[in-house]
Amino acid sequence: MKKILVIEDNEKNRYLIKYLFENSGFKVVEAITGAKGVEMAIREKPDVILIDIQLPDISGLEVTKRIRASEADGEIPIVAITSYAMVGDKEKALAAGCTGYIEKPINPRTIVAEIEKYLS
Repeated sequence: MKKILVIEDNEKNRYLIKYLFENSGFKVVEAITGAKGVEMAIREKPDVILIDIQLPDISGLEVTKRIRASEADGEIPIVAITSYAMVGDKEKALAAGCTGYIEKPINPRTIVAEIEKYLS
């Protein structure tokens, strides 16, 4: 069973993502702050990480950098899922170490397939 770490402070977004991925056979672990997300990435060794860019403590971009610099597997796909959709935001996320970038609102019909692309 593939494990996904969701680093998202919005309860409704976490619920939707958890529901969609658990119904697709994933084990879902969650963090609501960036600091907790870094800790869980190291401890849980997920197969993929979904991260919001705007978190209450530190930005998702900084969280991504910290995960990449930690003893967590540096090859874990990290996908930014964010409402930040201005020109250059995708490039900033990729430069910080994100593997992919998905704009909110997510499409419940396609999100699982989009994330599974990063696992093959």
